Amino acid sequence: DGRVLFATPWHDKVIVGTTDTPVETIELEPRPMEEEIEFLLSHAAKYLTKDPSASDVLSIFAGLRPLVSAKESEENTAALSRDHTIYISRSGLVTITGGKWTTYRKMAEDTIDHAATVARLPDSPSITKDLHIHGYHQRPEQFGDLAIYGADAQGITDLLYQDSALKEQLHPNLATIAGEAVWAVRKEMARTVEDFLSRRTRALLLDARASMEAAPAVAKIMAEELRKDETWIDEQVQKYRQLARGYLIE
Repeated sequence: DGRVLFATPWHDKVIVGTTDTPVETIELEPRPMEEEIEFLLSHAAKYLTKDPSASDVLSIFAGLRPLVSAKESEENTAALSRDHTIYISRSGLVTITGGKWTTYRKMAEDTIDHAATVARLPDSPSITKDLHIHGYHQRPEQFGDLAIYGADAQGITDLLYQDSALKEQLHPNLATIAGEAVWAVRKEMARTVEDFLSRRTRALLLDARASMEAAPAVAKIMAEELRKDETWIDEQVQKYRQLARGYLIE
């Protein structure tokens, strides 16, 4: 599934996707194909007031989706179901395949129900459908740019109160602030610059070039928290920039 994030002429950010292209090999860092990027830009042009170009693109990224097919010769991936499938072997091994992130609770519920049946355990209704996950908050919007942290936003706010320097943005084009990097190390087990800019935040996907420019500041903050030296900082920045280049159109 290929996606393209670009800035429109009026400076809003727009994410465009997805594509559906079968691949022969599995890569740790999959990249959108050139034809996918051209396809997405040309189709986006049909709906925007100005045609987007490659120079507008802030980040390109792709993911691999596992699809379940009953036919080994199936070539049309669009025709395959995105639902998950559960197999139970003669030995009683329960295997779940396919599926997607947005249905993870249903996937988990079905898997456990099947496993319980195989093990002949008593029926027990699932409670995960309405179970609040970590960070749940009824009114997260009150935290402004920190709303994505939900209930944890208050902890970051406390950090900012203790040290106002942590309110500083890591880059003019990113809403991410220094305090988030400190929080990520202390509370979210972030241990590398990539952990923070790619996973704890989505800076890499929102603006790859801006995230590369923010990398030194992030590395310095994390090094202080983790008690790392200048060599570690240099290595982290180099590794991250090498990764992020793959999210730019050459």
